[in-house]
Amino acid sequence: MVKKRSHRQISGKPFVKKHRKAESEHQDNQIMLVDSLLEFLANQGDPVSMGEILVGMDLPRHARSPLKTILSSLEKKGKVQRQKQKYLLVGDSGLLKAVLDMNRKGFGFAVVEGADKKDKDPFISHANLGGASHADTILIRVTRFSRGRPEARVVKVLQRGITRICGLYTSGGKIGYVTPDNERLPYTILIRKSNNLGARNDTAVLVEIIDYGSGGRSPEGKIAEILGDPLTASVQIRMAIEQFELAPAFPAKVEQEALQLEPLTQCESQRTDLRHICHVTIDGETAKDFDDAIAVENTKTGYRLYVSIADVSHYVKVGTAIDIEAYRRGTSTYFPDRVIPMLPERLSNNLCSLVPNEDRPAFTVILEFNKNGIRTSEKFCKSMITSRQRFTYTTVRKILYDRDPGEQETYRPLLPMLESAQSLAEKLQNRRKKRGSIGFNLPEAVILMQDDKIEAIKRAERNQAHQLIEEFMLAANEAVAETMAKKKQAILYRIHEQPDPEKVEQFTEAITLMGIQFQRMELSPSWFAKVIEEAENSPKEYVVNNLMLRTMQQARYSPENAGHFGLAAEYYLHFTSPIRRYPDLVAHRVLHNLLILNEPEPKKIPILTGKATLADAALHLSKRERIAVDVERNIQSRLSALFLMDHIGEEFDAIISGATSFGLFVELLETFISGGVPVREMKDDYYIYDSKAHRLIGEESMKTYQMGNLIRVRLDHVDMISKKNTFTLTE
Repeated sequence: MVKKRSHRQISGKPFVKKHRKAESEHQDNQIMLVDSLLEFLANQGDPVSMGEILVGMDLPRHARSPLKTILSSLEKKGKVQRQKQKYLLVGDSGLLKAVLDMNRKGFGFAVVEGADKKDKDPFISHANLGGASHADTILIRVTRFSRGRPEARVVKVLQRGITRICGLYTSGGKIGYVTPDNERLPYTILIRKSNNLGARNDTAVLVEIIDYGSGGRSPEGKIAEILGDPLTASVQIRMAIEQFELAPAFPAKVEQEALQLEPLTQCESQRTDLRHICHVTIDGETAKDFDDAIAVENTKTGYRLYVSIADVSHYVKVGTAIDIEAYRRGTSTYFPDRVIPMLPERLSNNLCSLVPNEDRPAFTVILEFNKNGIRTSEKFCKSMITSRQRFTYTTVRKILYDRDPGEQETYRPLLPMLESAQSLAEKLQNRRKKRGSIGFNLPEAVILMQDDKIEAIKRAERNQAHQLIEEFMLAANEAVAETMAKKKQAILYRIHEQPDPEKVEQFTEAITLMGIQFQRMELSPSWFAKVIEEAENSPKEYVVNNLMLRTMQQARYSPENAGHFGLAAEYYLHFTSPIRRYPDLVAHRVLHNLLILNEPEPKKIPILTGKATLADAALHLSKRERIAVDVERNIQSRLSALFLMDHIGEEFDAIISGATSFGLFVELLETFISGGVPVREMKDDYYIYDSKAHRLIGEESMKTYQMGNLIRVRLDHVDMISKKNTFTLTE
C-alpha cells in the first residue's frame, strides 16, 4: 500500500533546497536582465520604445511582459523616465564607473571613480568579471555586502586597459601561447602560427591583443616584436617599460620644437644679474640634468642663502607640444642604466641644465637667516646665474667632512663658501629635527650594471653632502609655499596628511613586541621621530623605518594647503626640480605671475594647458608620480631576481621583516633584496602564527621567529614571472 506523504514530508529539506535553488536562479536571471537593460539604455542617445528595446537586446517576444514589469519598477525608483511610451535612462542608475585591479588568483577589486578613500573597493569574483581584465575601465553594479566589503559584478567593459602585453612564448606547433610577464593577468594568450613572427621557445615577446576572448575562451594575440632573452637586464627593463606603458621616445613634433629653441644668453631687464654670486651645483656622479645651484654668504647677522633653480618656464610655454607632453608624463622615470625624462634631452641636459661656466636663466630664492638658523626674510627673483663648479656628493664629503687636504687644496677658492654652507645646513637640520620632522633612515639599494649584466647590488651611499643640499631645497620649498599661501596664490601644494589612527595603533603594537621602548603621547611628527631615534643603530632600525613608512599616508599634490605631517611643516610645495617634475614648473609660472604684479602692464602667463584645473592637475600628477615609483620598484624586483639566479643554494644574512600564517618575509642585509620563507619548509617543528605579536612559534620547541630578528637563510628558488625569491632557514 502506498502511503500519502504528509505536508511535513512534502516540505522536507530536499524539496526546500530544490525550490530555493530555482528561486535563486530566477533572481540571478532577473538581475542579469536588469543590468543588460540598463547597459542598453546607457548607450542610447534618445528615448527608445519597447519594440526597439526587444530588437536591440535581441530578446524573444515572450520577454515583453517581464521587461515591462522591470521598466515599471525602474520608473518608480526614478532610474528610468517614460516619455510617450518611450524610455530614457536617468543618471547612472546605480551603475558605478571603476578601474579593475586584478589579483593573480583570478578575482579582482573595482577602484571606483570618485570614491571616498575610506570606502572599501568592491570585490569581484572570477565568475562576475564579465570578460573584464586587469586595468580595464568598467561599469559595475554592487550586488551585496559581505563582512563589511561590497561585492559587485561587471555590467560592461567601457575601455580596455591593456592592449599590449610582454610575456614568454611557448611554441605548440600550429598554435603557440604567451604567458604574460605580469602576474595580475592570470591567463595565457593564444598565438596562431601566422602571427608568431618566428619566435622561439622561452623568448620574451611583445604581443598585441586582437581578441579578448569570451565564454571561457582564451584571449588571442599577435606578436608585435621579439624582445630576446628574458634572462638579460636590458630585456627585463624593456618589459617593465612596456608593462607601465612608458614612452622612451618623444613625439617628432616635441623634438622639433626643442631643436628650434634658442638659448637665453643675455640678462633681460626683468632679471636680476646674479652671475657674480659664487653658485655651485652638487649632484650624483652620473647626473646630467642640474636643475639647482646654491651659494651661501656670511652676513653680520647670520647667513644669506641663494637657491637658484633652472628657469624651465622660459623655454616651456603653456600649450606647446613640449608642455603638453611634459604634463602627460608628469615626471622623469629613472632606471639603473638610463632615464626616461619629462623633457627632451636638448632641454633637460642642455638649455635648462645649470652646467658650469655657462650663463643660465633661473628663479632664485634668497633667504636670510640669523646665527641660530632662523629664517628672518625671503626674497624671490628671476635671475641670470653662472655655476662656478659642478661638484659631486662624494667630492663635497671629502672636502667638508673628511677634511681631505688634497681635495681642499684643489678647491681652495670655493672652500670658504662651502664651509659657510656646511655651518648653515647643520643649523637648519637641528631646527627641523627640533620641531619634530621625521628623519626616515631607509637605506636604498643601487644596482651596478656592466655590459647588460648585473655586476652587484649594494647599499647606495648617502653622506652629509646629500643632507646639506636636502636642507637647502627644503628651506626654499617651504619659503615659496608660505609666501604663496599668505599671498593667496592658486598653486599646487605638496601635502602629507596625518596617518590613520588604526594603522598607528597597529604600528605601536608591532614595535612594542619588537622591544622598542617609547613613551605614548599625542599623535604628532615628534613622536614618530623619537621612535626612529630609539631604533637607531640597532638591527631593528630598518624594519621600524619600513613599518613606519607603511603606516604613513602617501604624500600627494593638492590645490589646498594641508601642511606636511612628515616634515612637520605648515607650508610645503615642490619648486626645486622643474626639469624632472611638472608641479615644480607650475610653481615657477605662479611665482612669475606674482613677481610681475607691480609692473606697469603685467602680462600674466597661464599655468596649465587646455581646460585642466589645479584639482585635475593634482590628481593626474600624483598618479604619474606613483607610477614612476611603481616602475622603479618593479625594476628593482626584476633585476634583484635576475641577480639571484646565479646565487641559488648560497646563504645570506637576513632580517625578518614580517610574519604571516604562510611564513616569513625577509630582507637580505647586504643587498636589501626581499623574499619569503614558506612555513611548509620549516620542517623542524609545527609553527603556529601569533597574529598579535607578528611571529611564528614552534608548537613543541617554542622556537620563536619574530619580526626584527636576525636570521641566516639559503636561497632555494627564483621565480622570474612573479619576481619572488624563496628561501629556507639554515641551522
